Parts: sequence; structure tokens; C-alpha cells
Amino acid sequence: MDDDFEYFLEKMGPAIDKRQVPPSSIERYRGKLPDQLLAYWEEHGWCGYAEGLFWTVNPQEYEPVLEAWIGETPLMERDVYHIIASSAFGDLYFWGETTGNSLSLFAPGSFCIPRESRFIGDKLNNGVQVFFGGQSKDRNDFEGLFKPAYASLGKLDPDEMYGLVPALASGGIASVDHLRKVKAVAHLVILAQLAPLDVIMSPPP
Repeated sequence: MDDDFEYFLEKMGPAIDKRQVPPSSIERYRGKLPDQLLAYWEEHGWCGYAEGLFWTVNPQEYEPVLEAWIGETPLMERDVYHIIASSAFGDLYFWGETTGNSLSLFAPGSFCIPRESRFIGDKLNNGVQVFFGGQSKDRNDFEGLFKPAYASLGKLDPDEMYGLVPALASGGIASVDHLRKVKAVAHLVILAQLAPLDVIMSPPP
């Protein structure tokens, strides 16, 4: 295990609900996603961390989410993207085949942040290490709602998230009283239909 992933585990805690990644999925994404990420999949599977606040996911299962949010946008002209991770509240982490960790999206708020990664070309594997090493609980929490949601609604299953009902785009309020356990992929696709995506350009690195 490399230092960055060890640091990730120190901050986020041990894995939960590990799903073994089948060899067919490894081969499906070989040459599309960095070997370092595929190695993490082989060793750690797809699973949750920080009691389910952060999840590594099967990009194939999240293809409807990717299509719903950016399929008809100019972002698709930048790169070929795959969703590799998500948070309990709908933070989505996109990996570009050539641009690496270059796009994140917060579905409840209907905004995304494209960025320029320094880790491209022969540095994509380093980019994966930096991506995990840079994660934190605070970064993935939403308005400090994770602990109250966990206490009120219970632990998430791998295919679930905490969703606001009604959604923010429909006048909902960011409150634990408005959170429900929902099926993640279906809910994220619905959110994409409620408001146009706001693209927020990040400053140059």
C-alpha cells in the first residue's frame, strides 16, 4: 500500500461493505482508467469509507448518472469521463481518461467544477494517489449533516445515499428532517432533470 492510500485510510477509516471487483470490470477499464486505480480496486474492492460518507463505485453502474448530468454538455468534448467515487450526499468525482481528476459535481446544488490537473500523461497514476490522499470527511460532508443523518436514518447500503426531499432545486431545505435514504443512481438522475447544470470554472493551478 502506498503512503497516500495509507493517509486516506488514516483519515477516513476502514472500508465497509466491500464488493469484490470482477476481473471483467478490471479489463473493461484497463487502458481507460489508470493502473493504480485498478490496483486499488483489486485490493480493496468497491466500498464505503468513513461509515459510508465516501464510496468508491463501479463506473458502469453510474453511466446513467454521467449521461444525465453532462451527456449533452460541452464538457463531453473535453474528455471521456468515468465516475469513480461519490459521497453520501451526491458529490460525484469524474475521472477523465486523458485529463485525470479534472471534474467534480455536486448534484444537490446542480453545479460542477472543471479543473486542470497537473497529473496527466505519464503522471495519471500519481494523480490517483493524490486524489485519495486529498480526500477528507469535511470535504465530503454537506452542511455537517452526515452524523445527524446517520443517527436518524441509519447506515447507508452501497447503492444508497442521503437525499433531500424535496430537493434543493424544488425548494427543499438542507436539514436532517428533510433527508431520506434513497437509491443513489435513480435519485441522481432525477436531480439532473430539476435544474440546469451550473459550470463553475476553477482558477488556474
